[in-house]
Amino acid sequence: MRVVSDRRAANPLRGRSFLLMLLAVLGGFAGYVLLLPVVPLWAVVGGAGEIAAGATNAVFMLVTVLTQLAMPWLLRRVGHRVALGAGTLLIGLPTPLFAVSKEMWALLAVSGLRGIGFGLLTVAGSALVAELVPVAVRGRAAGLYGLSVGLPNVVFLPAGVWLAQNIGFVPLFWIAAALPVAMTAAVFWIAPVRRPEAGPAAARTFPVTLLSPWLVMCVVATAAGGLVAFLPLAITAWAVTPALLAFGLATVAGRWLAGQVGDRFGGRLVVVPSVVLAGVGTAAIALASAGATAVAVAGAFALGAGFGAVQNVTLVMMFERADSGAASTAWNIAYDAGNGIGAVGFGVLVTATDYPTTFGTMAAVVLVFTSLAIVDQRGKARSR
Repeated sequence: MRVVSDRRAANPLRGRSFLLMLLAVLGGFAGYVLLLPVVPLWAVVGGAGEIAAGATNAVFMLVTVLTQLAMPWLLRRVGHRVALGAGTLLIGLPTPLFAVSKEMWALLAVSGLRGIGFGLLTVAGSALVAELVPVAVRGRAAGLYGLSVGLPNVVFLPAGVWLAQNIGFVPLFWIAAALPVAMTAAVFWIAPVRRPEAGPAAARTFPVTLLSPWLVMCVVATAAGGLVAFLPLAITAWAVTPALLAFGLATVAGRWLAGQVGDRFGGRLVVVPSVVLAGVGTAAIALASAGATAVAVAGAFALGAGFGAVQNVTLVMMFERADSGAASTAWNIAYDAGNGIGAVGFGVLVTATDYPTTFGTMAAVVLVFTSLAIVDQRGKARSR
């Protein structure tokens, strides 16, 4: 038996273990999101330049991805609950150390420790989605997981900078530490699940069957990462806040709605329209950066909705094609690598060209990958 007394519940999405997992993930992401724009700002306050300040988040994401690569191995040895609890603790406990020094080596070291925690949290949390609920409701479960991940982005991303400016950096560091550490308590009451089995298949962190949804996820995440990093520089100031708010809300809504539709009618009906929507939204941002500012909010909303839906459907597709540890690892790497590529790649393209060209090129790339989603889904349909 794979899991859990929760599966006997009339509604597995209301099972104690599943809800506690969502609570732990919510706390972990709150601690992460609060400081996402704040740590680079703290580095600048300490005298660092913009490139050095950006390195704090770059190191965080690099260590996150390296940790994620080791997660299938780690889940086989310590299990999902230990990994999840260690993740929330490592996101929180090192955070007050940011206040000790503004030297870059210290900031990068603390960022790296927190990156380990984020790698543990993201893979263990999304893997538990597959382990704690039946297959028939995985889409909706992934949608609820998306809410626990997305709501901190909507609430805490703008709040972090405001709190730093109004209560100070050091009190904010303690708040960002307390939230994930407090939510670690929820992990103790999550029912145990069977650890992934060792063997030749388990040794493959990235089975080839995951390649197509991985590429789709990575490309759309690249567009989203570029938007988050460069939208404030690309469009008129008055439109930035409503556009980013629209993006955040649409991402959460898109991920939840895709789960509802996917469970009832199949993910094949969701993935292609989702990629197209993301591409159209990116094209609208290109127009906004060229002077048509009025379309910025609509473009950000469309990209967010497509991005959220792609998150849901690609995760469920990966769960169908590999064990939860390998699927969760691959998906999270696609997500984080895409965001990192977006931040760096957009910067390179903007330097060489301009914002309309950069966003326009990204829109074309996203729409080209629609064909990959179509071919993949047709192939899976024939194989059934």
